[in-house]
Amino acid sequence: MNVCEIKAKIKEIEELPLMKYEEKKLRFNLLAEEISMDERKGVIALRDKLIKKSEDIDKEILRVKAMMSFENKYSDVNYICGTDEVGRGPLAGPIVTAAVILPKGYVIPGLNDSKQVKKEMREELYDIILRDAVAVGLGMNTEKFIDTEGIQEANYDAMRKAVRNLSVTPDLVLVDAVKIPKLPIRQVSIIKGDALSVSIAAASIVAKVTRDRLMTEYDKLYPEYDFKNNMGYGSKKHLEALTRLGPCEIHRRSFIKNYWNED
Repeated sequence: MNVCEIKAKIKEIEELPLMKYEEKKLRFNLLAEEISMDERKGVIALRDKLIKKSEDIDKEILRVKAMMSFENKYSDVNYICGTDEVGRGPLAGPIVTAAVILPKGYVIPGLNDSKQVKKEMREELYDIILRDAVAVGLGMNTEKFIDTEGIQEANYDAMRKAVRNLSVTPDLVLVDAVKIPKLPIRQVSIIKGDALSVSIAAASIVAKVTRDRLMTEYDKLYPEYDFKNNMGYGSKKHLEALTRLGPCEIHRRSFIKNYWNED
């Protein structure tokens, strides 16, 4: 087998879906074994690459399993839900929350706080979570609710909606950094929970992808503000358009006082 053929096989294995990680590891190992007696310099380098890729899969599985420490701590509970929000800080658009109940012990390679995951992988993780989760619920509040009730209440209210919208009632809710008022379910608040709990990380991914898709649709209605790229945050292009044109329908009036005065 020549170097180009080996590289093509590696690329083929790399392109396997995330949940094929066991097959991916096996195929990396088998290919490394197949070329183990080849002493050509280029082949040796590719064999080392294959061994590292197999080891990286093991490390990733261990990393994700380490994010199950809170889920394992409450293993006597039937349904553990993670919840998280996206969109507290933008100048425009809704706040979106998600609640996710994952199967116990379910490993999803790549799962992490949505801010630490590239867009392409977030989309793949989103599809996996929606396909395999025990239940997924969404909650949302518009810019008008945020302006009237404030961002904190908008967040809590959206989280309550997300939990209520689950098809299964959870026995325990894991929350990133806060506790949700008026939610009659046992809660555990975890600082930096979206990086420490698989359930919260899954909710973070679902909320992020859902909101990003919404903002991409809003961009079609209000293209001047470049929402598809800034997701409502105060990028240079967004602020220039806001100063020049004023706010559109989805701007949070309580958030743009430093950039626009309607008086």
